[in-house]
Amino acid sequence: MNLFKRYSIIGLLQVIIFKIRSFFVFKNARLIRFPIDIRGRKYISVSKGFTTGVGCRIEAYPEDNKTTLFFGENFQMNDYVHITAMEKVQIGNNVLFASKIYVSDCSHGSYAGDNNDSSPDSIPHERKLFSKPVIIEDNVWLGEFVSVLPGVTIGKGTIVGANSLVSKSLPPYVIAVGIPAKPIKKFNFITNNWEKI
Repeated sequence: MNLFKRYSIIGLLQVIIFKIRSFFVFKNARLIRFPIDIRGRKYISVSKGFTTGVGCRIEAYPEDNKTTLFFGENFQMNDYVHITAMEKVQIGNNVLFASKIYVSDCSHGSYAGDNNDSSPDSIPHERKLFSKPVIIEDNVWLGEFVSVLPGVTIGKGTIVGANSLVSKSLPPYVIAVGIPAKPIKKFNFITNNWEKI
């Protein structure tokens, strides 16, 4: 693709500056657009081809001083994405995030309906943090404004439609939409078509 067709002169200069700055943030990054908010950088693993839009926030707060946020090869997220990891968030290869996506493996308090439940009378930011790993497998595409909650696995090749809330795991090779996100189509490898479920 011809960069002069894609960017104005000022835009091209900005991309060049971003590219140079990217190397000093994560050596494997292809392009980081600034501003970006990175917290706990030493607990974040970035593979080659990492690309961001502007205004993203990625953070890792492990309890055991180990890497908790893993980005596979050729990961791309667009503007204003927020990813936070306390236990483990693992994102596979060739994953695409649209803008304004939220992914987290933790929450302030527990609301599972068991003995660990947090009282609604307690101050939210003082509630004990609870976490469950999030796994996003290869070739997943998340649409605009998708939220992914703790304990979720999104299977390989799955597409999640805009404005969806992923609160339960999704199988591979489906298109899922809604609140909560549910599969509405599955790819048929015999016919090479997406078919309604």
